[in-house]
Amino acid sequence: MDVTLLAIGTKMPGWVNDGYQEYAKRLGRDCKLTLKEIPSPRKSNSQDSASVCKKEAQLLLAAIPKGAYVIALDEHGKLKSTRSVADKFQQLKESSRSLVFIIGGADGLSDLVLNQCHEKWSLSKMTFPHAMVRVIVAEQIYRAISLLNNHPYHRA
Repeated sequence: MDVTLLAIGTKMPGWVNDGYQEYAKRLGRDCKLTLKEIPSPRKSNSQDSASVCKKEAQLLLAAIPKGAYVIALDEHGKLKSTRSVADKFQQLKESSRSLVFIIGGADGLSDLVLNQCHEKWSLSKMTFPHAMVRVIVAEQIYRAISLLNNHPYHRA
């Protein structure tokens, strides 16, 4: 199964890259996890957050592979259990569809992106730094795949 994380922002701290790579590496042949970093457009004093979000939206939408199932990570999305994430992975694996998770920038995701997504998920009622979301999502992907493969990593 092919999974892509589309994320606004580049040049993350080393601990973010290390954490993401650790879980991506653990997936092995079961799942190919790819991170596509989208540079955040420069914000000038004359631009508001909405115009920056719109530019980010255009870049994100252009980077979505055709035919992919797209899930936006958004504070207003649905909360998911690990089991429901694993079930979604199984469903997509059976249909041979690739999966894309979208992580927005500091101002979130534009409605232009949210309206193009198949689903909107929230990771928590808490707010996390966008860099940390990459690690959390990579770990949850690994956990879901482990659950599907009856691997002892997930013990719930």
